[in-house]
Amino acid sequence: MPSSLFTYLKYFCYIAWNWNIVIAIYIIYHEIKGEKKYGIDTIGINNLDELDSKHLDNATIYMPAVYPMLEMVFEKINVKNLHHLLDIGCGKGRAICVAVEMGCKKVSGIDFSKELCMDALQNLTIVQQKHPSLQAKIINSDAFTYTIPPDVDAIFLFNPFDDFLMKEVVKNIELSLQLNPRSIQIIYANPLCKDPFIKAGFKETFHSKKMRYIEVSILEK
Repeated sequence: MPSSLFTYLKYFCYIAWNWNIVIAIYIIYHEIKGEKKYGIDTIGINNLDELDSKHLDNATIYMPAVYPMLEMVFEKINVKNLHHLLDIGCGKGRAICVAVEMGCKKVSGIDFSKELCMDALQNLTIVQQKHPSLQAKIINSDAFTYTIPPDVDAIFLFNPFDDFLMKEVVKNIELSLQLNPRSIQIIYANPLCKDPFIKAGFKETFHSKKMRYIEVSILEK
């Protein structure tokens, strides 16, 4: 079901209060445009208060990455050529849905919120109807213990954790690369905890920042 006007107003007020009104106008404009373009319902925020997880204090609230940034960075890495895109902290599944529409043939999303996973599955089902050969999966799990699949060659992150949990996620990625050597790209939106990747030998090959708050990096190894 499409989001209500109240949902957009609530989201607008949240962004305007925490950032500024200019970026709130920009984001809400593209939220309306993007939700209509892709036919999904991924707008909104979720403070995760209902969750029961030992790592809840290390997680951030749910907010979707803005559509123009997703389209720009997925075009940059050419998602058509990926074997498997994994979204860690997938929320309602916006990033993987956009990637599928741009040609990605295999996607997975992981989130520790059952509610968000159900929303992601619903959105992915809508997209999958247009791409019947798509291989897709939504996993309700904790990133702290999640085993990275051996064919994943790109991982999307939208600032889902603090530095403590990000270090553990990087260890999981490193273990996957040791067991199954390959190249991998990290698409990191709002990259506040890049240090664990840099220390692990990843190199930042692309960086973009717009309107102060809309930022994304690509790290490769």
